[in-house]
Amino acid sequence: MRVSRYGWMAYGLAAVVIVLDQLSKFWILQVFDLPAKGSVPVTGFFNLTMVWNRGVSFGLFRAEADLARWGLAVFSVAVAAAFAFWVADSKSRLPAIAFGLAIGGALGNVVDRVRFGAVADFLDFGGLHFPWVFNVADSAITVGMALVLLDSFVGHKKS
Repeated sequence: MRVSRYGWMAYGLAAVVIVLDQLSKFWILQVFDLPAKGSVPVTGFFNLTMVWNRGVSFGLFRAEADLARWGLAVFSVAVAAAFAFWVADSKSRLPAIAFGLAIGGALGNVVDRVRFGAVADFLDFGGLHFPWVFNVADSAITVGMALVLLDSFVGHKKS
């Protein structure tokens, strides 16, 4: 299979997302030591709050069992692989960006699941009445999927 230039763009963006996600988690866990602090107010609406997420994005479908942990990891890798295959011959920028973000986010969270048994979440906008704590990878997945929806409405088609 030949990978288009937009496919390579998606893969490069995915790599950048993984690196940024893991660097942010390294800083939160090892340098700032948020697990020892629990929650640190930053502004009136934003806190750094340590949550170990055993579910999928935003803590949905939480599962404590080890089988569920590995099942979620395998499922995430399978979805990322499907996205990577789909975007390989992309002919436009928007799907490449969308799927690059989603692939990177999914794999960034898989790294946590494998290393820690859970995903490190720490971005807390509870002051804006957003009920979930999340991380850079979750943000990339969410923005990526929103861009997929946008792409479906603006009419870019995969050739």
